[in-house]
Parts: sequence; structure tokens; C-alpha cells
Amino acid sequence: MFDRAVKFVELPEGLGDQIKACNSVFQVQFPVKLNGRIEIFTGWRAVHSEHRLPAKGGIRYAPKVNQEEVEALAALMTYKCAIVDVPYGGSKGGLVIDPRKYNADQLEQITRRFARELAKRGYISPSTNVPAPDMGTGPREMSWIADTYKHLHPTDINHIAATTGKPVSQGGIRGRVEATGRGVQYALREFFRHPEDVRHAGLEGDLDEKRMIIQGLGNVGYHAARFLSDEDGVKVIAVIERDGAVVNERGLDIDDVARFLRHFGGVRGYSEGRYFENGTEILEMECDILLPAALESQITVYNADRIKAPLIVEAANGPVTYLADAKLRDRGVVILPDIYVNAGGVTVSYFEWIKNLSHIRFGRLERRYEELKGQQIVEILESLLNKKLPTYERKAFTDGARELDLVRSGLDDTMRAAYREIREKFYSREEIPDFRTAAYAVAIKKISTSYIEMGI
Repeated sequence: MFDRAVKFVELPEGLGDQIKACNSVFQVQFPVKLNGRIEIFTGWRAVHSEHRLPAKGGIRYAPKVNQEEVEALAALMTYKCAIVDVPYGGSKGGLVIDPRKYNADQLEQITRRFARELAKRGYISPSTNVPAPDMGTGPREMSWIADTYKHLHPTDINHIAATTGKPVSQGGIRGRVEATGRGVQYALREFFRHPEDVRHAGLEGDLDEKRMIIQGLGNVGYHAARFLSDEDGVKVIAVIERDGAVVNERGLDIDDVARFLRHFGGVRGYSEGRYFENGTEILEMECDILLPAALESQITVYNADRIKAPLIVEAANGPVTYLADAKLRDRGVVILPDIYVNAGGVTVSYFEWIKNLSHIRFGRLERRYEELKGQQIVEILESLLNKKLPTYERKAFTDGARELDLVRSGLDDTMRAAYREIREKFYSREEIPDFRTAAYAVAIKKISTSYIEMGI
């Protein structure tokens, strides 16, 4: 995908190879004594690019994680950050582990040991490499990692910025947990603001009543589905999970499905829809929007020809393989690519990092000032109208922006601006075949400019 896009960017000879290459990969094996028995764990931290610092990217806990996957995800992070104008290089980490097989105390031991191994070699630092949650990790693990870094570097005043995605009580930021899902929503909203793009996908109108199939009701999938259904009128007609899929053409209640999934560990037995044991077949159902939000390589050459959705929105990393991508494009299927769609997480991580470095929450200085100015406006209006405004109208004027309001505003603005850059590139040259190639071209151009201006 990189090679296809780099042809549309004028670069000095050899610079494309530098941008594509992964700068460094660290592999570690470490022992942890659990229940009187020593277990050996293998992990990686890859740094794809340091054209901007720190390098940024999640840490994934999964049984099948490997070095190639970690390197690929680090590269995606580099391009993702460039697309949304977040001044980071790309990094990624992975640990071979099934976190469901360990209790909280054991996971803390393992996580802290992994963090020590990374931190003492410079792969965790507020200034050079900042991890975040990924599959199998969350705010709890990020809090453990940040605390481990603090104990290794007790004089670093910015130690709390060593990770993002932390609990709010530990320096996190409101809106980070749902940030990637919220970013998916904002990306789709922006797509539907452009009738030409909607027609290009063979659709019309807005998001209301669009029929969507979602694969994966984890953090990203759940929040994207809930926001789109509750706030934009999207009808989620199918949810695909690891044990199968549940389908209801009238629309599923996402919160109800999520509660059932948490309680029973799957969707088998859910009574408000038809159950299908082979969930991957549901990817091929007719719908308006297909939203894969689970693992990579879910749409391949073997099922691409049977995909009926005119619009695929990649909430997961790499759910469509390279060869499947070509097949779908030839059929006229529009794909909003992962390097744009799921950039909400790193965008809000950037906000959290800035908050940690500035040592003050967003809105603390200006919120009451905004309330006062709003109150003055209300008083002027009431004086001119010679009547009191209704409470809800007064509230609209007088409420100052909270941290969550500012985070959502910044994320919405970021996703809008990035989409407009991508579509501008897409429509600028007939040879650019799709939004994915356009997104890569935008990223490569920004990264190359950074390299050229700072000198190589």
C-alpha cells in the first residue's frame, strides 16, 4: 500500500525507502514467578519513525502477537499521526500472552516487569516513546506502566506523561476511553457531509436509517456502534463476535448486546436476534455500511467478491488485506482506511500527553470566564427582549466548556480536517485510485517534508 501511494509523491531518491523502513525493534524475554512457578514471556517494542518525538503507539497483549505484526502496526502509527497532524513518530509494542488466563495481581506483575525491561532501554519515556492501550490492555495497564517508569525515574517531573490512556484519576483525560470509537463516528459524519463522496459509494442522504454490520464489539466497536445508533440514527442490523453473530433487521440495541456479551462471553443465546455460528459469513450480508472493528485480515481474496456493502469503514487495523483491497476497489466499493478512521485514539492520546506536560486540566483557566461572558450576554438579551429566557436557553449560553467538551471539539475538528485533506488529494489526480492511496500519499508527503526540512 505504501509502494502504491509513494508513486504519487515527489521524493528525493532513497527517501521513500527511509520512510518505509522500521528504525529499530527491541525483543525481550523475561521471567516472572507466578504461583511458585517461573514463566517466560516474550515481548517487542518497535520504533518505525523518529522524525517527530516522542514515538507513539499502543502495547498489545495477545497470544499470537509477533514481531512482523508489531513492526507493521508501528508503521501504521507513523502514517496515522501524520494524517491527523499529531507530532509523533510511530511505535508499537506487543507481548505474547492471553490476559484472560491471568488474574489482576498476576497481570500487574507481568506488566510491571515488561515495563521495566522497556524503560531501562529507552523504550518508555515521556520524551522519546509513549505507550497507550491496545488490544488486551487498557487504562489499568497504562497506570501500572506509568507508575513503574516513575519509580525508575523519580526526578522526572513529567513522569505521568510516560503513557496515555490512563484512568482520569491517574492523569488521564476525559473522553480517551471512547476516543477511537468517537473518531469513527466523526469520520463517517464527515464522509456524509460530502454528497459527491456518498454518491461515489452508491449511497444517498445522511446517516439516518443506514443499515450497518459491525464486527467486534470491543472498546472501539461498542462505542462507534453506540454513538452512531444513538446520535445519528444508524441501524445496527448485525453484530459479529468470536463465537458467531446475531442478526436483527429491525436493529439491535447495542447496550443490551454488550451487556449480554460481558455476562456470557459471546452472543450465542442472545434472544433479540437470530444467531449464526459462522460469524464471518455475516460480513457478506447486504447492508449500507460494513464496520470491521476486530482483528486484521478479515476480508481477504476468499470472501472479497461476496462482500455486498458499498461502504467499508476500517475501525480495526488492517481488516482488509492488500489483494482484497484491490478486488473491492475494482468493484467500486468505497473503503475509508484504517490510518484515518481509527486515528481518534492517538489524537486524544496527544491531548492527554499535552495535559500531562502542562500539569493542568483543559478548561480549568477559562471555563468560569466563559460562563461569566455568557451570563452577560443573557442579561443583555433579556434586557432587550424585556423577558426572561427559558432555562435551557440560558444554559446554552452560560455553560463553560468542560474538559470533555474540549476533547470532543478537538477530535471532531481533527477528523474533519484530515478527511478534507484526503479527499482533496483523491480528487486532485485521476490516477489516485481510492481514499486509502490518497491517505498514504498525504502522510508520506508530510513525513518527507519533515525529513527534508530537518536535514538527513
